[in-house]
Amino acid sequence: QVQLVESGGGLVQPGGSLRLSCAASGRTFGSNVMGWFRQAPGKEREFVAGTRWSSITRYYAQSVEGRFTISRDNAKNAVFLQMNALKPEDTAIYYCAISRMSGRPVAEDDYTDWGQGTQVTVSS
Repeated sequence: QVQLVESGGGLVQPGGSLRLSCAASGRTFGSNVMGWFRQAPGKEREFVAGTRWSSITRYYAQSVEGRFTISRDNAKNAVFLQMNALKPEDTAIYYCAISRMSGRPVAEDDYTDWGQGTQVTVSS
């Protein structure tokens, strides 16, 4: 079983920055991709960013490209999401998740293990 714990969420003004962290523990062997998703009130959960453990591959949703950066620390089994130039529409619960698929999985069903989420609110 895998445990994923997110942290770093909070309230920030438009244009501000936040850095989310996700610590993975347990049976992470075989996991290929760490991803970040988000779910805004009344909306479906959507893919935000992903990175493979074994390469420098990083990929993003178009809505966050150029503003968000995903990174990882393999030694600590941790993944981070640096969010800059935040907008009110970035307000959501942010989740990290693990996928064991190859390629660049972006669908929710491609991911097997999920954290509990951390709230990000962008408001003045």
